[in-house]
Amino acid sequence: MAKFVRRILLALGVILLVLAGIIIFAAITFGPLYRAASSVKKLDEGVYYFEFKGDDGMEKFIAEGGASSAGDMTPFITGFLSKGFAPQQSAEPVPQDYGCSSMNVRSPEGNVLMGRNFDWSQALCLIAHVKPKGGYEYISAFDGNLFGFGEDWKPEGIQNQFMALAGIFYALDGINEKGLAIADLTAGDREETHQDNGKPDLTTTCALKYMLSKAADIDEAIALLGTVDMHSDAGWAHHYSMSDASGRSVVVEYVDNRLVVTESPVVANHYLCSEKYLVGKYPWDMRQETLENIRMQKDGIMDEDGLFEAMKQVWQYGNDNDSFRGTQWTEVFNLSEPSMTLCWNRNESSVFKIEMGL
Repeated sequence: MAKFVRRILLALGVILLVLAGIIIFAAITFGPLYRAASSVKKLDEGVYYFEFKGDDGMEKFIAEGGASSAGDMTPFITGFLSKGFAPQQSAEPVPQDYGCSSMNVRSPEGNVLMGRNFDWSQALCLIAHVKPKGGYEYISAFDGNLFGFGEDWKPEGIQNQFMALAGIFYALDGINEKGLAIADLTAGDREETHQDNGKPDLTTTCALKYMLSKAADIDEAIALLGTVDMHSDAGWAHHYSMSDASGRSVVVEYVDNRLVVTESPVVANHYLCSEKYLVGKYPWDMRQETLENIRMQKDGIMDEDGLFEAMKQVWQYGNDNDSFRGTQWTEVFNLSEPSMTLCWNRNESSVFKIEMGL
């Protein structure tokens, strides 16, 4: 009997060791991803927030050459999120019209602020608060509908919460711990950028995320763009509105696959560089002029509430007969005390402030 008991105990010990090994393997392999997926929470109907700390996969992605389209990125992202256990998939955003606007000001106390409207068809907002290994902490927003996670998809349930983590590879706008804020806007025509200089390939939204995690200011962000080949997302020309804690603000555009930088505190959806000045400007679109006039009247001085009110003056409104649904979110970034305050879907009772500190 004693031998039999010892054999049972030995067998149980082996089983427990195997189970412990599996648990340790899972914890090491999926721990940061599982914690991030578990952190996904609903803030309001159509807007979600999650936190991610650890290796975000970007260094490996860059080392492997990146990708020139969202579809080409998807297999890498699938592999990263599943650690190779899930089959590779591919998806590509459908070209659609969207527009945006941004403005840089200072508060009466001297803080640098940047306002941003994201105008598009009905969106699903994913707010990612990320502290990447070897990079700067940042807060960004991304539209889950933009890259087709599926009709009526929501990041609810652990499988869909894992899918939401793809947002750490994309950003439509955001701010990092150093006070660098960047927003992606369409530039006014469909001249896509596709550079081919033998450098790692990044798409517009992935490059924005890359800059937030690696650049401390505008100069570093522009230098970083010089190390990659840029590729347009979603069938459009894009430009970046950038502001940093020094108070500087620029628009970064691409003309004939060449990067061009123009100083400007206000950006909308037409070119501002001399090579293509006002290309894409519609006579009825007065958002640029409206924001410039407000800024001039205030001498570039507004508090966060005042900047939000200014951005409200250029809110866009959709209608039931059009896929365009207007301003999906409005953000005020504080670059001196880095934080993001987001108003969802033009609803002033749906406002969320997120500060650094993961």
